[in-house]
Amino acid sequence: MGWGGVYQRFGGVKDTLSTENKDRLALRMKPDTKRKIEQWYKAAGCRSKNQFVERAVNFYVDHLAVQDDSGTLPRAVLSSLDGRLGMFEDRMASLIYKHTVELDMMMGILADSYELTEEDMRRRRAESVRNVKNTNGRMPFEQKVRAANEAEDEWLD
Repeated sequence: MGWGGVYQRFGGVKDTLSTENKDRLALRMKPDTKRKIEQWYKAAGCRSKNQFVERAVNFYVDHLAVQDDSGTLPRAVLSSLDGRLGMFEDRMASLIYKHTVELDMMMGILADSYELTEEDMRRRRAESVRNVKNTNGRMPFEQKVRAANEAEDEWLD
């Protein structure tokens, strides 16, 4: 059933907005569809059933555009995504900044506490790169301490 078979006329209900530059379209619809429009148009913040139907059609057309291979998203979806991603970006930037401050503090304390040679630093960096690659950066501190303790125990034996 096409668009014409889905909607029927609303019985003379006019959009409260100006009717200039608007085309009149006689529509037919099933009684259940008409009941849904009458039930939801005020809840959706629409002033009239016509406004509700127009918004519904625009929403559906945007939905169809998303499914089209054109790769475009509706403006509302893009706006929402941009807002959410902006919030996420701000949060991540804040967390990374805090993490970097803590890391810099730790490096300063360690540099002040130990006298490491250039060779020690190269060996430690290579080991750290290897560990991060092998664990995707998800090695807990406890696991690192256990590994260091095991290496120390092996050295003492």
